[in-house]
Amino acid sequence: MERVLVDILGLSTNPASGGAYALILREVEGSRRLPIIIGQAEAQSIALEMEGIKPPRPLTHDLMKNIITAFGSELTDVTIDDLRDGTFYAKLNIDNQLIDSRPSDAIALAVRYGAQIYVSAGVMDEASFVPEEEEEEPQQKEGASPKPPKAPTPSKDPPANKMTRLEQLHQELKQAIEKEDYEKAAALRDEIRRLEIRD
Repeated sequence: MERVLVDILGLSTNPASGGAYALILREVEGSRRLPIIIGQAEAQSIALEMEGIKPPRPLTHDLMKNIITAFGSELTDVTIDDLRDGTFYAKLNIDNQLIDSRPSDAIALAVRYGAQIYVSAGVMDEASFVPEEEEEEPQQKEGASPKPPKAPTPSKDPPANKMTRLEQLHQELKQAIEKEDYEKAAALRDEIRRLEIRD
């Protein structure tokens, strides 16, 4: 089976899906994107691991990793290998044994192992898309004058207030993790990221 190496571009909320999240995978050697709708718990599990946030007790995917490791095995890679009736299917490669999995669980484990994530070429051809800015890029190269870079937007908050707000958010994030309120922790993490990007 021909496979395409991907990485995680990001997670976004999907209001149309009743609190589900869209996990966006990006082709490593190309411009295609593959969106996969996943549940809130799996999205939080992926986001917490990517942010390096360690909960006081292991989440389900931490437990799965601990069990795999306790048996002397290791996850080497995961592959999203099928798409049937709008549902994606995946395989875990543990010691060269392929085990069926939901893509969200497979990716949550992959980020914990630092394992590579693949998508079968057929699934990528069927379900991926190329972002509009990627499609417009070749036209600019053919003679259209490139767009001037956007000037940075000045921050609305004075630096002292922003620092105070960031410190407050970090404190709230720590408390949310201690209370195992991962939904609030994810929202706080997003707000911290927005403030840091504006810096």
